[in-house]
Amino acid sequence: MRWIQKKKPDTERTIGLQKDLNVSETIAQLLIQRDIDSFDAAKRFFRPQLSDLHDPFEMQDMQLAVTRIQKAIADQEKVIVYGDYDVDGTTAVALMYSFLKLRLETSAPYIPDRYTEGYGISMQGIDHAHQEGVGLIIALDCGIKAIEQVRYANSLGIDMIICDHHLPGEQLPDAIAILDPKRSDCSYPYKELCGCGIGFKLIQALTAAQGDPFETLLPYLDLVATAIAADIVPMTGENRILMHFGLKQLQSAPRPGFQFFLSQLNKTIRVSDLVFIIAPRINAAGRMKHGLFAVQLLTATTAELAMPLARSIEFFNTERKATDERITTAALEQLEKNQELERFSTVVFDPDWHKGVVGIVASRLIEKHYRPTVVLTQSGDVLAGSVRSVSGFNVYHALEACQEHMIQFGGHKYAAGLTLKKEQYSAFKTTFESVVKERILPEQRQPVYYYDLAIDFQTISQKMYRILAQMGPFGPQNMQPVFKTSQCKDSGRTRAVGKDQTHLRLEVEDITGERLIGIAFGMAHHLNKIKSREPFSLLYTLEENEFNGVVSLQLKVKDLSFDQ
Repeated sequence: MRWIQKKKPDTERTIGLQKDLNVSETIAQLLIQRDIDSFDAAKRFFRPQLSDLHDPFEMQDMQLAVTRIQKAIADQEKVIVYGDYDVDGTTAVALMYSFLKLRLETSAPYIPDRYTEGYGISMQGIDHAHQEGVGLIIALDCGIKAIEQVRYANSLGIDMIICDHHLPGEQLPDAIAILDPKRSDCSYPYKELCGCGIGFKLIQALTAAQGDPFETLLPYLDLVATAIAADIVPMTGENRILMHFGLKQLQSAPRPGFQFFLSQLNKTIRVSDLVFIIAPRINAAGRMKHGLFAVQLLTATTAELAMPLARSIEFFNTERKATDERITTAALEQLEKNQELERFSTVVFDPDWHKGVVGIVASRLIEKHYRPTVVLTQSGDVLAGSVRSVSGFNVYHALEACQEHMIQFGGHKYAAGLTLKKEQYSAFKTTFESVVKERILPEQRQPVYYYDLAIDFQTISQKMYRILAQMGPFGPQNMQPVFKTSQCKDSGRTRAVGKDQTHLRLEVEDITGERLIGIAFGMAHHLNKIKSREPFSLLYTLEENEFNGVVSLQLKVKDLSFDQ
């Protein structure tokens, strides 16, 4: 692992902020790194307020969307709420559908089938809407490039409203309204909302237009928070405000569909709980069965209705975990058997692998062999798969250079999907390896850990930890602070722990003589070297540890390196 500091501290700005806020140098440095350099900016950061959310009508086409939906409600028109099968899409559909059905009995949710329809707005979905006599489709988390699909819907007399957060192409679909802050002609101040976030802005506008109080929207914030966490959008601006209050909603009054999964948590709910507990289960419905299961769970109004759905989704998630573990093992064996461990890329294929987990398997393979990875399986008459990349390497551009060997592909810098004919597989694999070998930089072939500041143990205190905790919710562009401390030594009681003795419970002191305990998962192989009192450096975050009723600070070690 390479260790790289995110931003060098700006001494002049740090001193100024220290005086303004009366905080330690360490806290001031962390805030400056996040471009918080004034008292007012710090106040907004530490005390998120719903009143700081932007006016939804600043978004291009918002008034058009509100007017069209008001007409649908007035006429009790049939409306379909259409969204993708991932967490962002299903939470967005659940949000919009549950909001509309209180006002419109003739609304219905629609999630495309991952296997028969694929991603985005499908012709099959539009045909379904036409057969049902639908006059309006509200598409969430998809549709910004659905030129032909919208044209087809229009020809059938179906209006469309698109709520998307993906980058538009040169041409926009001919929809009634297109809500997307990334439109070049949209002056909305915050550009990083997820699909569910855009859906929330739409119901915020509808609520304001009806003269209802904002407080009526609070029950929807648990859905928005889950989508923000799962879609890995920046934890800044509006996203951070919505997450802050969404976590409060999840803590105090979660919807019945979440209660089953959160009941096992006897602590404050954090972003990490959404990422590792709720999101994989919602995703599992679309991966293993159908995304509509997730929408039904998230819109269930009672525990009795939610419980059987939650149990089904728990089963889907267990099945998903077993499937991706089995396929990952098979893929690793394939690489070894074919003597492909020293390549610059990974491309693997098996006709029997489950299409719903190939993206997860690609990520697992990168954990083992750090390089751009493609995992393919049979899907009808073609091969379909997922692509994942490593830090800094643009896999979308690499795929562009291989497009003569594919039917189609789409995605972005770090993740993509593709389809190809079976007879194209060999040429694609060869070309992809050649392109990656030619373009990848030496430093992109080595995993990186980023840290915020180098500090010594004397800097760490309960007061510092309390302030750090208030810097959450954490996520991209506002990650939990990671610290580096060098010249650490065993203070005599470091030992291997865990059922299989693969983890370390560290008791260490640094150059100041200050001692702290820490936990280092999967690092017990360093024990003998640590016990020999060789100096080492640590990368870590801080957390509280409670033992026998006593709360103390401990290091949660991310990486350990012996000093040269």
